[in-house]
Amino acid sequence: MAYLLADLVFTVVALFAFFHALRQRVDAYTAAERMTKPAWLGITGGGLAAMLLFSPGGVGSIFWLAGLVAVLVYMVDVRPKLIEVQRGPRW
Repeated sequence: MAYLLADLVFTVVALFAFFHALRQRVDAYTAAERMTKPAWLGITGGGLAAMLLFSPGGVGSIFWLAGLVAVLVYMVDVRPKLIEVQRGPRW
């Protein structure tokens, strides 16, 4: 049951990360000094695909975990930088 819940929650996070990466401007990635937009679309899309194809408790759980790590890197590192670049620094 815990694996199913983790799979569902993190798959929703991966879906959010992919669509967030898709909606951002191309020049925002360059301004944030991160990889290009197509690279992050591939990373988050690949992470989402791995999380949809494999389960956390199954045979391919290492692929699920790799997809999760890729998505979490986007969420904690790239996404805040993109938001900061597009909105400006907050006081």
